[in-house]
Amino acid sequence: MFYRNKIVKQFFSLLLINCFFVIVTMAQTKLDWVSKVGATTFPSSQKIFNVNRYGAKVNDISVTATKFIQEAIDDCAKQGGGIVTFNSGVYKMGAIYLRSNVHLRIDKDVLILGSQNFDDYPEMDTRIAGIEMKWPAALINIIDVKNAAVTGEGIVNARGKFCWDKYWKMRKDYDAKGLRWIVDYDAKRVRTCLVQNSSNITLKKITFKNAGFWTVQLLYSQHLTVDGVIIKNNEDGNGPSTDGIDIDSSTWTLIENCDIDCNDDNFCLKSGRDWDGLRVNRPTEYVVIRKCLARKGGGLVTLGSETSGGILHVLATDLTARHTDNGLRIKSATTRGGTIEDIYFQNITMDSVKFIFNYTLNWNPSYSYSELPKGIQFDSIPAHWKSMLQKVTPVERGIPHAKDIYIDNVNVSNAQNIFTATGLEQSYLTNFVYSNSNLQGDLLGVIEFTKGWKFYNVVMDVNKSKPITKPQSKEVEERLKQ
Repeated sequence: MFYRNKIVKQFFSLLLINCFFVIVTMAQTKLDWVSKVGATTFPSSQKIFNVNRYGAKVNDISVTATKFIQEAIDDCAKQGGGIVTFNSGVYKMGAIYLRSNVHLRIDKDVLILGSQNFDDYPEMDTRIAGIEMKWPAALINIIDVKNAAVTGEGIVNARGKFCWDKYWKMRKDYDAKGLRWIVDYDAKRVRTCLVQNSSNITLKKITFKNAGFWTVQLLYSQHLTVDGVIIKNNEDGNGPSTDGIDIDSSTWTLIENCDIDCNDDNFCLKSGRDWDGLRVNRPTEYVVIRKCLARKGGGLVTLGSETSGGILHVLATDLTARHTDNGLRIKSATTRGGTIEDIYFQNITMDSVKFIFNYTLNWNPSYSYSELPKGIQFDSIPAHWKSMLQKVTPVERGIPHAKDIYIDNVNVSNAQNIFTATGLEQSYLTNFVYSNSNLQGDLLGVIEFTKGWKFYNVVMDVNKSKPITKPQSKEVEERLKQ
């Protein structure tokens, strides 16, 4: 570890005393599972099913083309599969449902506009932000499907501002009533693309714009590939919760060559929330994210805040972040439970981020912890409210854990903060290994409730540092007593 600021030198000398001259190398573990991620099949039939032959009109957005597009998809599936295509032009549609062995191809000169009528998105059983509940269907739904794909260089513009406006109106009312913890679930905004309970699914080269809520959610699924997808969610303003790609209790997933500009987490891994997430108990594991770019957003790679089923075996490599809020972000809460472990974050370049590393196991209490205000009767509330209010017992089951995180070859310039790392007294951030990295920021930040952190060949260049007024980690506390 090398320092370029005298104020932080004493702190890290204490942190690394007795091991400064010991070579600590990051284990170059061969991850045998990496080659097994992604879709293993792709629809093979080349038979064409053109939506215009089923009645879809080009450049007539006074008519919703959902019915005609769905008929083409269904006919394609009945005939054993093939490719559903569009003539060049503009189409408006609501929720459509892909079928097994169907390849939906949205070519370069095709623009899909999402309907701005909530009636065009029928409610369905799904999971949102870690809770199973009724929620509007997405614009593109891939549910209970095997071997399907959505590809092409066309554009799907969800036109989600009608959802954003609904949320902010509700938020003002709910906040005043002490209901911040449930408004996100009651607002029921529209996702752009949902893959649920499916396998061998490919999304490739599509551009998604202006999501009403999450853009791509990969839920309860396996062997998935998202390749070369572009997400632009900030063209019509800054929509709330417009995540880029959410990998949610899914496995064997490959995300590569993607470019995301959103207004929340760019690449996010989730696995359920609180009592309901612990009941479902399905992990997100065996995930590779590589060769991607995160622009504006909440986090280059975010683990959580829904961690109940666990997040395991993740490789994030060859990534770039520009003006993203956070580089590697871990967030959970004391009612979530679950373990985050065996995470590899390597070969990363960042410029102008707020936090290089942002870890907290007690994230956003006003959102994370549910309490029914006085005057509202429990018997009168919706089922998803009751799920949110269900207590986790014993309480120890709700304590999340984060361990065995390996960070290598991370190079950062113009960051505001290098660290904000806060574990819990009952759950330390354990065995975080940093190597071969150059981290430049205005402030060192805060490190507390950590154990077994190791640094090898790490340079921290702190421009403006504040005096450290209290021990920042267990290691420091122990050594100050010596």
